Amino acid sequence: MKISGVDIRPGNIIEYEGGIWKAVKIQHTQPGKGGAYMQVEMKNLIDGRKNNVRFRSAETVERVRLDTTDFQFLFRDGDALTFMDKQTYEQITLDAGILGDAAAFLQDGMDVVMELYDERPISVQLPDTIEAMIVEADAVVKGQTASSSYKPAVLDNGVRVMVPPHIGAGTKIVVDVYAQEYVRRAD
Repeated sequence: MKISGVDIRPGNIIEYEGGIWKAVKIQHTQPGKGGAYMQVEMKNLIDGRKNNVRFRSAETVERVRLDTTDFQFLFRDGDALTFMDKQTYEQITLDAGILGDAAAFLQDGMDVVMELYDERPISVQLPDTIEAMIVEADAVVKGQTASSSYKPAVLDNGVRVMVPPHIGAGTKIVVDVYAQEYVRRAD
């Protein structure tokens, strides 16, 4: 399906110069002179290269549709992640680099959605939020009680996030996987 260059959104998968690319960041720019354009930061889903490209409204790109399949995360062995197809029970092993920073949030038995291009896995989508336990949190600094102040904390998976001052070690919280931010205290 062809779309205009200015209609590209983050997360879109497009075909560009013979490769399959995922739009990571976009910035719409309207200079004082000349036409508007979309500055798109893209990541090649096959080899991991990054590229910044300007698309004008007159340009069109091919938007790629990927097959999605439900998988379950089984275990991690170093940088190798093993997943199981929930329908066929077939197991596949992928490099942790395919997930980027989100790999730290994988939990045994977690349901994920794998995107396939020509039956080859190119991306893994985790749930948007997960529950994690805080194992270490800095003490509250006296006088720093403004509602907008946050303090650093370390989760049970080793990821550092900023949390409100009233959250301490041993508290279970909900974390946004992709932004790596505190969302709320878990129920």
